[in-house]
Amino acid sequence: METFNIPATPSLMKEFLRQMGGTAVIDGGLATELELHGADLNDPLWSAKCLLTSPHLIRSVHLDYLEAGADIIITASYQATIQGFEAKGFSREQSENLLKKSVDIALEARRVYYERCSKSSSGGTGDGRILKNRPILVAASVGSYGAYLADGSEYSGCYGEAMTVNALKEFHRRRVQVLAEAGPDIIAFETVPNKIEAQV
Repeated sequence: METFNIPATPSLMKEFLRQMGGTAVIDGGLATELELHGADLNDPLWSAKCLLTSPHLIRSVHLDYLEAGADIIITASYQATIQGFEAKGFSREQSENLLKKSVDIALEARRVYYERCSKSSSGGTGDGRILKNRPILVAASVGSYGAYLADGSEYSGCYGEAMTVNALKEFHRRRVQVLAEAGPDIIAFETVPNKIEAQV
């Protein structure tokens, strides 16, 4: 974010929104767009499957959203968990690298977008896409425990009585650390369905 002098401090969002005139547009449904680009997401990893099979599609969708005017792009890590990748046979190190890759792809898309902006003098592409040099945030997506379960419980919050605050903290801790270390501007906790998980 150094391009726009937004410091990585607790006031980052406040300053970002100030520079945006009080309103920012978040990208749309990543999975829906990936499917429209031909991705098969019928998998417990959902859109995170593309980190393995077609990272170029993720980057393309991020760029599409930026060119449509999105000010915040969200990484393909909503359903990406260390535990989920390990269940697919990946080592812990490989799993952590895939989480980092989700942030790297979004950061790369932002960089490419800024390069396109610097080459365009008109502020547009002639086909409705927006090329406007503006602050853009990359948000690392953290889905709920229910998203990892891939059974719809990210909407109900019904994880069973054995799931405690401490167990949820342990589930999320390393993933959030890895994502934060990868360098996104913010972390976006999505579909937190119950009070216990919200305490994490």
